[in-house]
Amino acid sequence: MSKQQPVKMYTTAVCPYCIRAKQILKAKGVEQIEEIRVDTDPQARIAMMNITQRRTVPQIFIGDTHVGGCDDLIALDGRGGLEPLLQGA
Repeated sequence: MSKQQPVKMYTTAVCPYCIRAKQILKAKGVEQIEEIRVDTDPQARIAMMNITQRRTVPQIFIGDTHVGGCDDLIALDGRGGLEPLLQGA
């Protein structure tokens, strides 16, 4: 099995969509998610908004690809695109 792409997620402590997205990723075998907490770090929120043009969390990155939020992650998985992206295909 090839090395998985790094996963980075902008999150807050109590966001149900963040929790759901983490569950989906873990179910796909993702062991490590770099979490950037925008509720405790205002600069991180500003950086996230500059990168993604979105205010909402989660904002999920797999490798260099901005997946989007939880709904985007679910849609990507539904199209069969999540696992290839995680594998760097």
